[in-house]
Amino acid sequence: MNDKLILLGHGSGGLLSRELLERVFLPHFANGALSPLEDAALLEWPGSSLAFTTDSYVVKPIFFPGGDIGRLAVCGTVNDLAMMGARPLHLGAGFIIEEGLTVEELERVAASMSAAAAEAGVTIVCGDTKVVEKHAADRLFITTSGVGYVPGGITISAANARPGDRVIVSGTVGDHGIAVLSQRQGLHFRTPVISDVAPLKGLVQDMLAASSGIHAMRDPTRGGLATTLNEIANSSRVGIEIEEGNIPVSGAVESACEMLGLDYLYLANEGKLVAMVADGDTERVLSTMRRHAYGRSAGVIGRVTEEHPGRVVMKNRFGVRRVVQVLASDQLPRIC
Repeated sequence: MNDKLILLGHGSGGLLSRELLERVFLPHFANGALSPLEDAALLEWPGSSLAFTTDSYVVKPIFFPGGDIGRLAVCGTVNDLAMMGARPLHLGAGFIIEEGLTVEELERVAASMSAAAAEAGVTIVCGDTKVVEKHAADRLFITTSGVGYVPGGITISAANARPGDRVIVSGTVGDHGIAVLSQRQGLHFRTPVISDVAPLKGLVQDMLAASSGIHAMRDPTRGGLATTLNEIANSSRVGIEIEEGNIPVSGAVESACEMLGLDYLYLANEGKLVAMVADGDTERVLSTMRRHAYGRSAGVIGRVTEEHPGRVVMKNRFGVRRVVQVLASDQLPRIC
């Protein structure tokens, strides 16, 4: 870690982000709700638990195929709550607007947020607006916070994966990262790549209704699938083994990665989830997911094991095994 300066990689969700957390934030903010470092904090409340989360969105460009910074902000916060088994209820939104952004663009973002909130069944109940001088920001930054309640009996955590669990992914990976990159760099592919940004509240509720054997869930955003699996393996002190041939990825994303020298395992997703599910419940959960619009391509990509705790191992299409590590920083900065 650079001792003097903050680098772009410190916001990537990779090793540099973790070092920043451990050196700067956790020593000052540490408490029982924060220390687990889940997607949302669980707070005790009479009769139930509340889940609370906050996130900031700095994607560049602010409009991209399949979405925009407003839809991203709503869906990202809703999904962080849902990954704890919570039912998202209300959001707050803060806007940092660079002087010179057009009112038409801001209204377009607001309309997109409204539509995403309606789809997710949440309301935006508070907020704040600040305008900064030209060149003091990059057009528009949004911070959203969200609250939801966790029904009794649900204890989903990145620390709860168990040996024997199956690893389920809800759909193709890497779509968001390539969609944003293509817009940013003016790239044109034979088959356009559309961001997967979507609220997963309904999908998660259907999964929880189908099974009590869902132990851990995460949405693989910054750092992608590889980083998320490593976080779960470390938190649960288990090993995770995945099969490269079982990971769903579109032909367009795979081709783009080959052309650009990227690895789709580390690309951001904004409408996908990873779940660790008891072996006996796997088929029931899968069939439920595949009936939902945001889970039609769901599949099992691996299993949880007692071996090599804290590590993710992938077997490729030729049977060769390798350790899937966490990158120091993201392949693509400013992606969400």
